[in-house]
Amino acid sequence: MPKKYHVHTQTAPPRFKPVGKYATLEFREDCAGSCLNCVKKACVYDIFGETRLHERSMGEPEYLYACKSCFRCIQQCTKGIFSRVVNPEYRGLGDRYYKPDVILRTWFQAHTGKIPVSGAGYRGPFVGEDFDTLWTDMSEIVRPTRDGIHGREYISTCIELSRRQTQLRFGKDLSLLSDVPPLLELPLPLLFQEPTLGFPGENVLLSAVAAAHALETMMFLKADTFTQALEPYKDALIPCLKRGTPPNHSDLIRESRMVELEDGPEMERDLEAVRSIRSDVCIAVGLPLDNRAASRAPELAREGVDTLHFYADDHGNERGAENPRFLKETITEIHNRLVDDLVRQKVNLLFSGGIAMAEHMAKAIICGADGVTVDYPLLIALECRLCGRCGQGLSCPVKMDQVEPEWGRQRILNLMGAWRNQLIEVMGAMGIREVRRMRGEAGRSMSFEDLERENFGPLFGERKVSGLGI
Repeated sequence: MPKKYHVHTQTAPPRFKPVGKYATLEFREDCAGSCLNCVKKACVYDIFGETRLHERSMGEPEYLYACKSCFRCIQQCTKGIFSRVVNPEYRGLGDRYYKPDVILRTWFQAHTGKIPVSGAGYRGPFVGEDFDTLWTDMSEIVRPTRDGIHGREYISTCIELSRRQTQLRFGKDLSLLSDVPPLLELPLPLLFQEPTLGFPGENVLLSAVAAAHALETMMFLKADTFTQALEPYKDALIPCLKRGTPPNHSDLIRESRMVELEDGPEMERDLEAVRSIRSDVCIAVGLPLDNRAASRAPELAREGVDTLHFYADDHGNERGAENPRFLKETITEIHNRLVDDLVRQKVNLLFSGGIAMAEHMAKAIICGADGVTVDYPLLIALECRLCGRCGQGLSCPVKMDQVEPEWGRQRILNLMGAWRNQLIEVMGAMGIREVRRMRGEAGRSMSFEDLERENFGPLFGERKVSGLGI
């Protein structure tokens, strides 16, 4: 059997003590102090063994980074004096979109390479905002052969970034007459890119680039930031060229498998310039995800572009709109517009911004994307807290600029390995063995807005859900 694609993960412990969600709270005057059967010692995950503060008679509260929320310690305390509270520092992590729970789960995956679990199960709302209004079809989850992670079947996560031929011509002797463009295939439907706030130091950049190279995926990077240190990873880099600059980067274009051009009035001239330098290079066009994106996409597809790369804002929202739509709506609109114009099969769609978790990658593909790009999760994997101190010229609490590239590479590999396993789990539960088959499969998903409008609305009347605009 052919060898399966595999992401090699291994434990990469954090350099600094992570901010845990919970802290212990005890009434020590009622504690026997010498209980040999203390629930802390009996924790099945050995969470308290990591802190050892309970071995002191009057230690500080223990902050539990890896707690699985099974509540066994609370229920089995013989004195009933043990409880937990939410760590106040935890509430200050991230922002409205990259919430504390997202950051904590990303840390765990980057640490262990494993899919995060919760002993208490899901305790959130039935529906949330953004991607949380979309659910995937899990009707095949009971089939025992749907077990791609453990090796009992092949589930492909490969995508192409090269242009597709929709027709082939053959001679009478069955020889191929059509000119077939070079194939650029990636084993994962995700790529990397630099976050808006940039990388805090060259070591962080090297960590991300080395991880992309090890994953056999690629990373978008401004052409002006290429240095000699990135030379070993040039196969994994996609230089992003500004308008009118392709002739200035002819050597870089010749050495690259793919380049990205900035959309604009003179984009056709840049296209010709790149093709004159290297005719077989794959070309992507980067453009903002705004209200003109859906109408611009078919025009670019007819220009012979291989991939369209749409940039949403950092939280996945449409740019330049008073009431911006989220990725879920804009991806669907662009995909359907290309289908209606009969050019969808010719071009690939990538989307940036707001891809914070593995489920976002899967749901974006269901909406019509071929792949997504990851930015801020790369920083979070390296212990970033998204506190914003670096943007204010203040010191970083986890010294991101001192990251060891090999350690950072492994942390990102662990995160992407956990993401891929979650994608395979979703595909297996949906009965889909190839991620390209999942693209645009809206019929294998359920949208809260559609259910509310078509089913519950006629029965119970229209209602408004806070934050969803329904």
